Amino acid sequence: MVQRERRRAWNLTDPEDRRGSRNSRIGIVLVTPAMFKSLDSSGVADKELSALLATDRVIPVTHQTNFEELRDVSPLLAARSGLSTEGSSLEEVAIKIAETIIDI
Repeated sequence: MVQRERRRAWNLTDPEDRRGSRNSRIGIVLVTPAMFKSLDSSGVADKELSALLATDRVIPVTHQTNFEELRDVSPLLAARSGLSTEGSSLEEVAIKIAETIIDI
């Protein structure tokens, strides 16, 4: 049996992870119905989203939701240029993200 090391979750409220996010060229936020529930509970996701929004390097990607619903939850994130999996495959979305990162 192969044992795999379990990595801890990335958390922007952790100073070490914030340092990593400052050095990142882009932050991708996968916007899902589950994310909306997490934000409603005002937990870690809310703090992490606030930390990401403090940068100009955020790409929201909606999945099983849309930007209109996102506007009701996070107008600042919805105002960012982003992508959607509606009408696009995950591969197409990944290619668009890669093209954006290359242009930065």
